[in-house]
Amino acid sequence: MSEFSHINTEGKANMVDVGNKPIQTRNAIATGHIRLQTSTLKLIKENQLKKGDVLTVAEIAGIMGGKKTSELIPLCHPLMISKIDVKTSISQNGVSITAHAKCTGQTGIEMEALTAVSIALLTIYDMCKAVDKSMVIEEIKLLEKTKE
Repeated sequence: MSEFSHINTEGKANMVDVGNKPIQTRNAIATGHIRLQTSTLKLIKENQLKKGDVLTVAEIAGIMGGKKTSELIPLCHPLMISKIDVKTSISQNGVSITAHAKCTGQTGIEMEALTAVSIALLTIYDMCKAVDKSMVIEEIKLLEKTKE
């Protein structure tokens, strides 16, 4: 098993020095899903929820959340993000979120993609909680991480 890079020689949390790493274009894609009742999906499709257009608000919230990742996760580096794209899609039993994040820098952008998905899902939860008490957020995961 490899050592954790965020632990110093005393075993304490430590922000990794990425100053000597090469500047590269980095991409990450993450996904997640929220299970919803059929009646809730119908309300979303018909834009009938009191809080408004759930899918558009979730996409925007995901972008905003991805941009704030270094403020939310203590040891994440602030990045010069060039793109965050968040897409929602309705499935038979809920809504799936896919986020693509891109930057040019010395460290990866997977946490931003994962945060974007998480915030988008939490936004759906918040907007639907009045009508659906059985929602389940699930399967948040990194699908791809590349650097060029």
